[in-house]
Formats: sequence, structure tokens, C-alpha cells
Amino acid sequence: MNTPGASQPSHSPAPIALTMGEPAGVGTELTLKAWLARAALPCPYFVIANAEQLRATASMLGIETPIREITDPVETTEVFHTALPVIDIPIPSIPIFGEPSAENADAIVTSITMAVDMAMNGKAAAVVTNPIHKRNLYDAGFPHPGHTEFLAALSGEAVEPVMMLACNELRAVPVTTHMSLREALAALTPELIVSQTRITADALKHDFGIFKPRIAIAGLNPHAGESGAMGNEEDEIIRPAMVQLQQLGIQVTGPHPPDAMFSTAKRPTYDAAICMYHDQALIPIKTLDFSGGVNVTLGLPIVRTSPDHGTALDIAGKGSADATSLIAALRLASTIASQRRQRA
Repeated sequence: MNTPGASQPSHSPAPIALTMGEPAGVGTELTLKAWLARAALPCPYFVIANAEQLRATASMLGIETPIREITDPVETTEVFHTALPVIDIPIPSIPIFGEPSAENADAIVTSITMAVDMAMNGKAAAVVTNPIHKRNLYDAGFPHPGHTEFLAALSGEAVEPVMMLACNELRAVPVTTHMSLREALAALTPELIVSQTRITADALKHDFGIFKPRIAIAGLNPHAGESGAMGNEEDEIIRPAMVQLQQLGIQVTGPHPPDAMFSTAKRPTYDAAICMYHDQALIPIKTLDFSGGVNVTLGLPIVRTSPDHGTALDIAGKGSADATSLIAALRLASTIASQRRQRA
């Protein structure tokens, strides 16, 4: 396998590849707006999308982002200061904002596949993904639950991807992700908690530069079970996992009562929180920083981040989409890529 970043000279980092996402959502608008904030970005980016749709959206919304088509990511640095570099891909159906079309599913998947391939071959320092509309892709035969699982499959390795949500105030990892709460409870095991926490601890060291990461483990039940009075999962599932993690030399504490561990007083005592299900991790992130949260995929051979929001079909094409999360995702992707280069 090619080592990510291997083909790029150390003095000239590769640019970031940004995917198209769902063209009927807010991704196109966000991509245009993020370029306007390019002075705040530590690394240039190019987008794999339909150039004509980008131009049409910029004109319709009055966003003054010039578009320039490129054929190779190496052209990005020269172009980026005066225009948004775009590797053009065709889309079969002209997107109507707010109305995803299954006809464009292949183009959406192609954008992701190309970005990952470029990152795997060192032409891109990282992949940042614009939001996709999962139901639209499912209807077109997309076999993966979401971005995370698809990226793992594209990496060509037997990897276990881990979803981390991050903002300035908190990093949180849901052990179970996109499944119903009933399914999540059934899926929760000591082995799953151990594997997800090990990958998180490794990423905190190697991608975030935290030499001795402190990890807080959330309880599942109210008051973390209160010694079995409100549930036995803490004693039967979570504490056995913590014993294994401590034996591996990973610094973990808990199980912490979920209603208190995200408070202002508690957050400074750990570097990441391991949460038992999707909303237990995402609610505090979105409460603390609704606009600036970032989704990071840990455990991959490439760097991948994404805005921590969906396609926002209800506001697509209206000019009101906030690019803060995408800009934060681009910044964090650059930071992690830089950290990996330093290690290499």
C-alpha cells in the first residue's frame, strides 16, 4: 500500500481534497464560502465536484468565489490564492436544492472514491467530506451505513473506523453509532468498548499530540447505574472493559454519570470522552459548539474530517448556510496531517 503523503516533498505539503457531498444540500454553498475564508486556512484545498454547478450557485447566491478547473491536485497551491480549484466531474441531473436525486448518487460516490485514492497515493494530505444524504444513496443501492464505513472499505485494509466528534471544548467518541437505541444497547460489549478506546488513545497520541491521554468513560444508565439500582450495564459491561484498558496502560476513569461529566468543571479533567451511544456524544458537542463541531474518523490510514452537520435540505440554496463547521474541518484536517508528517 502507498504511504499517505509519500509522493509529496516534505517542504511542500499536499493540498486537502474536499468532496462534493449531496449537490442538492448546503455543501456547494459551504464550499464556496469556505474559500472566502482562505486566509484563515493553514492549507489550500481543492474540491472534486461539478464546476458548472459551483459557478451557477455562486452566481445565484451572490458569492464572489471564482472557479478554476484543474486536472491534478498539484496545481492547487498556485491556483488557490485567486480561485477555488475544482477537479470537474459530471453530474447526470441538474441539482434542485432541497430535492436529492438518485441519478446523482454515482457522482457523489465517485467524488469520495477519487478523494480517498488521492489521499492514499499522497496527492492529497487529507480528505474532508461534505455531507451526504444517506437515504438518497441507499435508494440508489449504496451498501454502506455511511461515510465512515465506506471510507474504511476504500482504504483497502482491515481497519476499524472510530467516529470522534470534536470542538474546542470537547472530544467525544460514540462506541455505537448509527443505529437505534435498542440496537445500540444490544451491540454494546466490553470488547467493543476496549477496541474503540484503544483506537482513540492511539489517535490522541499520534494525531493530536497528547503524549499521555486521559480518557473518561461514560456510564450508560442514570447516575451511572447507582451501584446497580438503576441498571447493571456499568458492572457487567463497562467496568470489565475499563479493567482491560488499565491493564493495557491506558489511563481511563469512570464510569462517569453522563449528566455531569460534560460540565464546565469536569471537561478539563480528560482529553476525550468515550460515550455509549450516538446522542450521548453528539448532544454535548452540539450544545457546546453547534456551528463549529467536526467529525473525525480515527483508525484510518488517511486523515478524514467532516462538518458535524447534515445536508440541511431545508435551507439549501437560500444563502444562509454557515460554513464555520466546514472551515473547522479543513483546519483540523490540516493539523492532523501536519502531526502525521512530523511523526513520519
